[in-house]
Amino acid sequence: MTFWVVNWLRAFGLTLAVELPIAAPLLATAEPRPARRMAVIVLANLSTHPLVWFLFPGLRLGHGTRLALSEAWAFTAELAIYLLVWPALRFRRAALASMAANGASFAVGLACARLWAAP
Repeated sequence: MTFWVVNWLRAFGLTLAVELPIAAPLLATAEPRPARRMAVIVLANLSTHPLVWFLFPGLRLGHGTRLALSEAWAFTAELAIYLLVWPALRFRRAALASMAANGASFAVGLACARLWAAP
C-alpha cells in the first residue's frame, strides 16, 4: 500500500473517531437504531473524505481557498446525505450534526498536524 493510502486511512480513522460520537447523538431523533445511524455517518464521511484528502489539495488555488472549499464540500455533502436518508429530519438538526462533527474533526486534524510537525 502506498503511503498516500496509509496516511488517508489514518486520517479517515481519526475523522470517524471524532465525528461519530458527535453526529450520532445529534441524529438520534432521525434514526433510533444506533448501528444504522453510525453506518450512515460512516458512508457520508466516506463520500466526502477522499475528495477532501486527495482532490482539493491538488487544486491550483490558494491554501485558504482550497481549505474553505473542502470544508464547505464536506459540510454540504454530509448535510445532503442526512436529509436524503432521513426525509423527516429537520434541516437545522442535519446542519447542526454536519457542522459540529466537521468542525470538531477539522480542529482535531489541525491540532494533530501541528503536534506531528513539531520538532
